[in-house]
Amino acid sequence: MDAEIELKLFIQPQHHDLLKKILNEYPNSTPQGQKKLTNGYFDTDDLQLRRWDMGLRVRGFDNQLEQTIKTAGRVVGGIHSRPEYNVSIDQKIPILSRFPKEIWPIGSDLDKVSTSLTCIFETNFERQTWHIYLNDSLVEVALDVGEIIANDKVDPICELEFELLAGDTSALITLAIEVAKSVPFRLGKASKAQRGYQLAGKSKPFTIEHIDYVSLPKNNNMQQVLSTLLETGLERWQLVENILTLSTTSDVHQQSALWGELRHCVRLLRLTLNQFGLLDQSICPLFDHLEQALAFVSPLQSCCLLLQDDAKLLANINNKTLVCQQLENHISLMSVSTQLASIWQQPEYGQLQLALVDLLLTAENGKNQGNHYPELGLFANQLQQASWKRIGKSMPITAEMNSIDYQHVADALDESILVGFAYGEMYPAKKREAFRAPWQDLALGISTLSAYKILRHLSAQHQLNIEAWLDNKETSLLFAMEHSRKSALKVPIYW
Repeated sequence: MDAEIELKLFIQPQHHDLLKKILNEYPNSTPQGQKKLTNGYFDTDDLQLRRWDMGLRVRGFDNQLEQTIKTAGRVVGGIHSRPEYNVSIDQKIPILSRFPKEIWPIGSDLDKVSTSLTCIFETNFERQTWHIYLNDSLVEVALDVGEIIANDKVDPICELEFELLAGDTSALITLAIEVAKSVPFRLGKASKAQRGYQLAGKSKPFTIEHIDYVSLPKNNNMQQVLSTLLETGLERWQLVENILTLSTTSDVHQQSALWGELRHCVRLLRLTLNQFGLLDQSICPLFDHLEQALAFVSPLQSCCLLLQDDAKLLANINNKTLVCQQLENHISLMSVSTQLASIWQQPEYGQLQLALVDLLLTAENGKNQGNHYPELGLFANQLQQASWKRIGKSMPITAEMNSIDYQHVADALDESILVGFAYGEMYPAKKREAFRAPWQDLALGISTLSAYKILRHLSAQHQLNIEAWLDNKETSLLFAMEHSRKSALKVPIYW
């Protein structure tokens, strides 16, 4: 058995030549040549191996055939760790009896599974490899370019893998960070096998279910709390990436929700690092750069808010059809469908993801033990209280707030809601929800005010003549928000 530990990155074809140059010239790098790999992935019709969390393939290379089975493993950030068993064979159909008996679940009918195997999909690609010594570690770097084939569907493969052959896992991150200084990429959570099952229609589409509170460890280990928060943010970030990448829908409302969730994950990660005293000068500019790249998200959400439910918020407006058309044109100018590809081309995106994986691994290995944190209950209470004080200071109960005032406190309110999302599971649900609900309503109100601001701009630009309607709507909304805010400030805290 081999324990495969690798870091997978997705890159763009236009960067191949630069990447090869960097790897060829890297200190202590030895090119290993190039080979063509053909791979058939097998399972039963009812996906028995998949249900056992196993992946089975037959690989062809250099006139040889090798069957491999990978058993249950784990993906942390973009680092994949799975036990695997490799056996040379002389046929294209796998022979399960050649694998060790102890890897199979107790009571499994191996003969039945063997006779039911079928090739679900193929992955065929050119692999160019390098061996690079880094301190006391040896890393194999592989550039894979090809395609996944399932029935009549094809999905391109263009990825870089860093596999640890000997030494410390940190070498993978160190080397990847060096490469990331010149070549844009994103973390690769989905393996070729996962993508193949998806392409073959053999796994459920990626979806974002109802967002639940983070499930924090009960043992009061603050290193594990940090790991859980970082892993949650990174996992969800990559999930949203996958959905945006695979999505063929033109539903701008769905894309708006996805982009909002991606930004939500990024902000949760930044907030977590700040809370644990780990937001240093090397990572701050990376967050700032991505936040700027995501500046289109709030206007997108505001426009979609006006158009949702058959533009319910625009009821009784003059020229409703024309107003909706101008909003749709405004959204079109945001080029939402190309935003992800554009952001990936900025090196800071991948650099930030790698820096976060590095911090996650450091936390999991307990290397932040020098940082002294209070016990979890006290820590969470202190964070909630500090967030609450900032909100109270930015919107005191004695103040009268207008549209501009509310938009100035939007980010502070968003951060406060995120604090509650991160630690809310620790508190009684009834009191927690009673406290949070009016603040979430205020956040929605701020988005609506931003939408009215966009409408004012469009009205002036295209002579829509809706200023009087906007004045009435804004006045009515502000009246309701002021009442909600002052009531919310009186609700007993739940921590």
